[in-house]
Amino acid sequence: MDKQLDLSVYAVRTDLALEAREMASRERSEEIPGVRFHSEEENGITVSKMVIETMEGGERIGKMPGRYVTLEVPGLRNQDSELQDRVATRFAREFHAFLKDIGIQEGDSALIVGLGNWNVTPDAVGPMVVENVLVTRHLFELMPEQVEEGYRSVSAVSPGVLGITGIETSEIVYGIIEKTRPDFVIAIDALASRALERVNTTVQISDAGISPGSGVGNKRKPLTKETLGIPVIAVGVPTVVDAATIVHDAITYILAHLGRQVKEAKNPKPAGRLVPGGFTFPGKVERYTEEDMPNEAEQKAILGMIGELAEEEKRQLIHEVLAPLGHNLIVTPKEVDDYVEDIANIIASGLNAALHGAIDMENVSAYTH
Repeated sequence: MDKQLDLSVYAVRTDLALEAREMASRERSEEIPGVRFHSEEENGITVSKMVIETMEGGERIGKMPGRYVTLEVPGLRNQDSELQDRVATRFAREFHAFLKDIGIQEGDSALIVGLGNWNVTPDAVGPMVVENVLVTRHLFELMPEQVEEGYRSVSAVSPGVLGITGIETSEIVYGIIEKTRPDFVIAIDALASRALERVNTTVQISDAGISPGSGVGNKRKPLTKETLGIPVIAVGVPTVVDAATIVHDAITYILAHLGRQVKEAKNPKPAGRLVPGGFTFPGKVERYTEEDMPNEAEQKAILGMIGELAEEEKRQLIHEVLAPLGHNLIVTPKEVDDYVEDIANIIASGLNAALHGAIDMENVSAYTH
């Protein structure tokens, strides 16, 4: 009996539920039962809301049932301060609505956990956010009569990683919860994406919990409502991709480029015409769309046998080639320092405004560095 090759071990990793849904929908060419999805775009910010209602839907996507809200802002790479303010405002609005949806009350106390290694920049999103959030629990404990209306009890901690402390993050968090008794936890962590354009430009909010280190394959004990006993809201930012994703996207862009040249040779277009949608390259006006992709015969002519493979099979082949050589690296942009600092400030500002009624986007800068 022939032994079948398990290609699941070569699947490209993603922590974003949005991408997991895209993969599942593409494979089946149909909507997934038990999954509700809605997306809208406004002022350069795309907000996607997904609810996985059943275990069956979760199994098809590969994510736990729950609510997922994703903000995509490709323009964040341009470091536009006005856009960053708009994103912080929209994040605060979406996060406040998210708290209401899962039953968190205005006076409930929060524990913010900044997951990650502060010595590694792509993994330092959580600790950077903790540095900039407004903590008030000590005020409620020591001088409650002097705390004005519009603030809630908030504590924050950066527990580090197993390699630094020798203690599971979940054990540290559980011990803190046992002593401080917060009503809910907000866990902030860096994630991994399967799309280059989403790195450092996307924020995901979820009530399905989080597994520290899962983005780079180091799964630890999860932080969930089941393990901690109180609601856990995960906020994640993809800061890395693996090399297989980069190679795959490069092949896709080459195909789209060659496909466009073939089509334009057959049907010349007026010079300077822009094609809307599709892949956007920072600093360039050129865009590739699905229409630019060559058909199956043309792909086969360009890439030979590789051109016959489906998208996921191409990803799996690239992973299968790179992994044994030790070349499937985890990669982050060279400007990651600036990107991480910017997005950490956006999340911290949004959390401050969402958690404390007395803070809005007009005065939020007074509470962050």
